[in-house]
Amino acid sequence: MRTDYRDDASWQAVAAELAKPWGDRHYESHVHFVDDPAWADATADEVVAAVCSDENLSVVFLADRTTMQSAHRALLAVTTIQREDCEDDEDYDLTTKYGREFRTLPVGVHDIYANLSIANMGFEEYAEAAHDDPEGIYRSF
Repeated sequence: MRTDYRDDASWQAVAAELAKPWGDRHYESHVHFVDDPAWADATADEVVAAVCSDENLSVVFLADRTTMQSAHRALLAVTTIQREDCEDDEDYDLTTKYGREFRTLPVGVHDIYANLSIANMGFEEYAEAAHDDPEGIYRSF
């Protein structure tokens, strides 16, 4: 979801990166872009509140000002999981141990979404990888 509308060239670069085939087998990219100025300057919390009713969506990726200004175009990955979605406080604390958001390179979006969709990995594993990176960015495993 695009939340920064100051630089169309940067947005086009982000979109081009996201549209590239991904993974070791060069899987086709299936990205749903939300490019609507109504979302200009929306916060992560505002976006999550708007999409939280979609039970099939466990993460959203924001192309915010930081994304547009950085050379690596790292998007903000935000979990949509709320406390009430978890069995108990312990489960929620585990999921959000490294926070409810982290940065990821565009190439990481596909890996994150695919693995979360099939419950192969959890949000916290990607957040931990970003946490351990010197720049705080998920790059890949």
